[in-house]
Amino acid sequence: MLEIPEAVIAIPIACLFALAALPPSWSNNHVLLVRRSVTMILAIQTVAALMVLVKSYFFGPIAIKSSALSLSGAAPIDPAIIELSAYLDGVSCLMFLMVSLVGFVVSRFSIRYLDGEATQGRYFRWLGFTIAAVSTMTISGNLLMFFAAWVMTSFGLHQLLLHYRHRAAAHRAAWTKFTISRIGDAFLVAALIVTFQSFGTFDFVTLFERAAEIADGGRVTVNQMAIGWLIVFGAMTKSAQFPFHTWLPNTMETPTPVSALMHAGIVNAGGYLVVRTGSLVTLAPTALAVLAAIGAFTACFGAIVMITQPSIKRALAYSTIAQMGFMMLQCGLGAFAAAMLHIVAHSFYKAYAFLNSGSVIAESRSLDGTAQHVAQSTERRWAVPVAFALSAISLACVLAILGIDITAKVGGLTFALIICLALTTWGWRLLQSPQRNLWWVATFGIPMLCLLYGTSYAGISMIVAGAIPTESATAWTTILVVDVALAFCLLFMLHAALRNDRSPIWLESLRIHAANEFYIDVIYRRVFGSLAKS
Repeated sequence: MLEIPEAVIAIPIACLFALAALPPSWSNNHVLLVRRSVTMILAIQTVAALMVLVKSYFFGPIAIKSSALSLSGAAPIDPAIIELSAYLDGVSCLMFLMVSLVGFVVSRFSIRYLDGEATQGRYFRWLGFTIAAVSTMTISGNLLMFFAAWVMTSFGLHQLLLHYRHRAAAHRAAWTKFTISRIGDAFLVAALIVTFQSFGTFDFVTLFERAAEIADGGRVTVNQMAIGWLIVFGAMTKSAQFPFHTWLPNTMETPTPVSALMHAGIVNAGGYLVVRTGSLVTLAPTALAVLAAIGAFTACFGAIVMITQPSIKRALAYSTIAQMGFMMLQCGLGAFAAAMLHIVAHSFYKAYAFLNSGSVIAESRSLDGTAQHVAQSTERRWAVPVAFALSAISLACVLAILGIDITAKVGGLTFALIICLALTTWGWRLLQSPQRNLWWVATFGIPMLCLLYGTSYAGISMIVAGAIPTESATAWTTILVVDVALAFCLLFMLHAALRNDRSPIWLESLRIHAANEFYIDVIYRRVFGSLAKS
């Protein structure tokens, strides 16, 4: 039977699944009961997730298995192959807490956002189902259960994307997402088959142990390397990597809380898959190198398109694509702890950004001209080098105080450079403002942001220590880190040029193409247009 008290985390998930089984008409007629139940269950789940995270940190990983629910009949199948199980270590508990908290906030926000709509009951049923599926995926103890939750997550999100069924754009976006998700499912099904052929089990604990033995000196077979490739391709489809990214910006015909949940939680599933199965993926270093290259390209591509979008939601969507690309870059270089920090930080930020998107105009007016002062800044050539020097010195001091040696980490110097470039992009615009008080914001804000990032990274590293494989450099990573550094330096200069009103003609042409997303969406509309009409 399930162990106590850790198994208590299964109760809220089971309740959410049970609510999804309610008839739509009954749910719509009892909206208050349904939405309060979903929100209350998610609040309880958040508290339980926090308790389990604390326990796993102090007492180590927790493996939960349900022998009562495994199929142990007369068939010649090992019961462990298809049993329900959970594996609660630093990685899974951190993700479980994040998903639960974001889900609770989204549910609370949805109560007011959808108040008065006739189909609220149906919405909250599928919201609870989707969050329950993502929660199951985060704590799954075996690869087969992970895949089942992966598919359920896609199905639940599909229903939420079709909340406004009368909108043609909603159907087009939902079916594009549905089709791309099935491509990812095919990769994962193949990964399941090859994994069982190679290891004879789906259990994560056993898989991690055997993969560690192989990494310590064993011979890696072709099948074992194929597992890494298949997982990488499956993750790319889920986390909107180029060229599987077009579905994400088009999912605008859905309630804003769904966008928040999707961008803050569900789209992270691909990155979580790579981190969760890191021990298996690292057996195929070439696959990780390809993932890093595609992630870097996706990050640069998404960033360029993002700054040219006039729509707030669409700009946020391409921001997510760029952030997911950067996360995949971190995974590809083996910086799994940094990737986990990126997942958590991006999730909370993007949930806030979407839920607060309706207040942008009001907040802009409340700034009393501050934003205009930044936009009307004068050109000061010293602003960029000063902002960069301040960023580099602040980050170096913080890392030294915390005892973090970035030279010992794969791609550590490159990631530090990218952080400095990001802080410089923010700081130099403030330093060019005619308002002197914004200079002080940059002067003190950059060191504080470095301190926040450094302490957060140290904290995440402590939580996931032992749950992720150790970093190891290869010939590919040495080449990649140099190329990535150059790419982000070019991106920084391009961003500065696009922000300049006196940019050359060729940059204006680039701006137009980027605003049209380089016409990639046009191709997808021709391919998937017939699906939306079916």
